[in-house]
Amino acid sequence: MLQKLRDKTSGWIVTVIMGLLMIPFLFVIDNSYLGGVGGQNVAKVSAPPSWWRSAPSWWPMSFLWSHHEISNDEFRTRFEQARMQAREQQGEDFDPREFETTENKLVVLDQMIDEQVVRLAAEDARIVIGDATVRDYIASIPAFQRDGKFNAEQYRLTLAQSMPPRTPAMFDQVVRTSLQQSIIPTALAQSGFVTQGESERLLKLLGETRDVEFAILPAPEADAAAVDDAQVKQWYEAHPADFRQPESVSIEYVELDAASMPPAAAADDATLRQRYEEEKARFVKPEERLASHILIGNGEGAEAKAARLAEEAKQPGADFAALARANSDDPGSKEAGGDLGWVERGVMVKPFEDALFAMQPGEVSGPVKTEFGYHVLQLRETKGGEGRPFEEVRDQLAAEQLQADTERAFNELSGKLVDLVYKNPTVLESAAEELKLPVQTLGPFSRATASGIAANPAVLRAAFSDALKEDGTVSDPIELGPNHNVMIRVTEHTPEQAIPLEQAREQVIAAVRANRAEEASKKAADALLAKLEGGQTLQALAEGEHLQLLPIPGLPRSAPMPTAAANRAVFTATPPTGDKPSYGKVVLDDGRYAVFALTKVTPGKLDEVPEPQRAMLKQQLSQIDGAAAAKAYVDGMRKRFKVQVQESQL
Repeated sequence: MLQKLRDKTSGWIVTVIMGLLMIPFLFVIDNSYLGGVGGQNVAKVSAPPSWWRSAPSWWPMSFLWSHHEISNDEFRTRFEQARMQAREQQGEDFDPREFETTENKLVVLDQMIDEQVVRLAAEDARIVIGDATVRDYIASIPAFQRDGKFNAEQYRLTLAQSMPPRTPAMFDQVVRTSLQQSIIPTALAQSGFVTQGESERLLKLLGETRDVEFAILPAPEADAAAVDDAQVKQWYEAHPADFRQPESVSIEYVELDAASMPPAAAADDATLRQRYEEEKARFVKPEERLASHILIGNGEGAEAKAARLAEEAKQPGADFAALARANSDDPGSKEAGGDLGWVERGVMVKPFEDALFAMQPGEVSGPVKTEFGYHVLQLRETKGGEGRPFEEVRDQLAAEQLQADTERAFNELSGKLVDLVYKNPTVLESAAEELKLPVQTLGPFSRATASGIAANPAVLRAAFSDALKEDGTVSDPIELGPNHNVMIRVTEHTPEQAIPLEQAREQVIAAVRANRAEEASKKAADALLAKLEGGQTLQALAEGEHLQLLPIPGLPRSAPMPTAAANRAVFTATPPTGDKPSYGKVVLDDGRYAVFALTKVTPGKLDEVPEPQRAMLKQQLSQIDGAAAAKAYVDGMRKRFKVQVQESQL
């Protein structure tokens, strides 16, 4: 029986049949196990093997492709890092809700996809990072060093305190992967170069100056002509974005400010004395010591010499100052006989300080070894170290106690308000009434018109947050300053919307008239340009039209004169041909038009550019070229690989 079965299942026909049966099986493997983005992942990058570059993504053999998925946890960790970085950069202006947008998430995810693309390309190129390279790189990280050298204990401690915490093995793999995926882009970035001719051409352009003369037209006259209903409607419909009412809110709030609260009762002497006894150490005058020293610098026989001088200084009638002037290697105190003045703790290096503060007045000690050499010390006098009496510090204690009592009262009142609000989080008035606090109102206001407490960035963010607008809940306490906070509730919210034509009519009429005046001014500038092109000179036209002339010889590219826009217009204008100037027009910041005549272009002189500046520019251009090459490489890899994104998981 078995032999018959073997006979029936052999031969080319059976081989073909089995092959046909395998195709749907391969599709199942590819689509269910390797094809889609996993349920806990946000993206997947797939790369075909190097020997099958021409295989389409739908081909069954794609189960042989290399795959890397980006998990939801990995994405959230990276996005949180981006959030923290944005918070550090923006400070109080950072709005966490505005940051949490799909656009920002896709930017972070796109960067992570690029990393996976480069990683797959590195694996395909058979790039392997050796253990020694990983160890050397980790040892070079300053966070893992003590006294400039790698410290294993510091390494483990830092990893344990990182977010997220990692073991050395985990971090080893992170470094290995990072080095692997960065090798090719880094090599490309470092391979950038610029030729001598290119850098010199750019230097000439950067140093170029132009001789130009402006004729400034008068400000456009106000248009008083009538604007009919048809024109109003046409303009309103053609410029819908210009006539919109911004989103606005109205709020009610309770403000707590310790400065406006009834002052706390002054503390009695018993309370102040108890505080004095508890904090007596604060009121001890710092001990000071009047010291002199002789320094013998590090060198052969230094310690022996210092010991000999110490013995001489200890002899009855010895002149320490004379010994210091004759022998000390400290240029700062030598001429003063080694005098260091009054010394407090924390000023000198530790061995010196320990020895000095262990001495008695009149005593000589040494030699004391420090990093500077060997010291012979003389303690001449001491002062301080005694406590200040209660009567001397009573006023200070009273002020501190009053501040503490005021803060305690503020915190108690603020805590009670929070507790009452949490019992009924959509109502602020009842909690305020129970504590006899006034409820104030503000608004409606937009983000641009906010005033009063709403002008505070934190209050403004809260007022326009989705939670307060949609749920009507009371906010958490928002700090306005030390012992000064506010709790708000949005009472009315108006979304951004178009202003009805009836309300916007006067604005539309003003816009139409402003446009007419602008068009008239532009027409006048075009007329002047036509005359200039016809052969008239700018000077003659300016005199005839009573225009203000503004000559600017040698205008550099970097000078925003007379405005930044005017400078750009001059440097984008066609250079003059022979004696014939090149003409142009530009709108100035105040709305006036100006026409100009460009008469001369002077390239930058290379011999006036210092060599270090030339080298720096060449280096910068090389870096730009290298960065462009690295980006082109990543973009090219992305086109060859298959990238799938699951936005619903972001």
